[in-house]
Amino acid sequence: MGKGSTADREPRNGMFPNGMEYLSWGNGPKTLLFIQGGPGSAVPKGLMRGLFRRQFDPFLHAGYAVWIVTRRRGMPPEHTIAGMADDYARLVAEEFGGRVDLVVAESFGGMVAQYLAARHPDSFGHIAMVVTAAELSDWGKDVDLRMATALAGGDTNGAGTVFAEYVLPGRRMMWLRRLIGPLISRRLLSGSDFPSQDVLTEVQGEMTFNSRAVLPLIRRPVLLICGGSDQFFPRDVAQETAALIPDCTLIWYEGKGHLRAASSGRIAPDVLEYAGRS
Repeated sequence: MGKGSTADREPRNGMFPNGMEYLSWGNGPKTLLFIQGGPGSAVPKGLMRGLFRRQFDPFLHAGYAVWIVTRRRGMPPEHTIAGMADDYARLVAEEFGGRVDLVVAESFGGMVAQYLAARHPDSFGHIAMVVTAAELSDWGKDVDLRMATALAGGDTNGAGTVFAEYVLPGRRMMWLRRLIGPLISRRLLSGSDFPSQDVLTEVQGEMTFNSRAVLPLIRRPVLLICGGSDQFFPRDVAQETAALIPDCTLIWYEGKGHLRAASSGRIAPDVLEYAGRS
């Protein structure tokens, strides 16, 4: 694959027959499946598309075709995170020949990936879970519930204000969050397609998520990348998560919260090094 080729720069997007939307770059011989965060999954558009594209550049140059795939549309309200993992496994079986070379899963997507690794170990070659753990903090549940409720109700300005809480927590910052919330909404959330019932289904799964009983069943090696100052997945829970997975490599991004760790330029080199070991 030629570095920076036109084919790599041109995105492909659409919907698989099972109702899962996708955005893809690259034509490399290896396949990377990216399971994005939530609650609410949508094909990146506008500024977010550009940010994702730059984040995946190193993988494209390393010979991967990158596929960002949403959760399926029209999930039943009782659909669980384990069920979402089964959806991705079926997708891999039906659309990717039964196996992808690398799974990179972030935040809520990492919750899904924990079940994917435990229940469908033959569906991937390597797996990296980023800013995720066995259970979401109470603070994280509260923030995500409020953001999901705003998104589901079409209140993108309200969702933007809650999103600002990811990086500006605390009551003293409320005035600033309200000030910049509409800007965040216009730059990051406008034009995104978040089906309201699917958003609520995801947040309901998140509220009850606890994978501690499942993690010891994972028999494949796992790379776990966590932020040292992540309020969504605190250090003690992340350490417990790594200890429960039989073969887990844990990397800390010290001093970084949830968003800063998730957007770190270190992720691609760390994941590529890990995937290249075997």
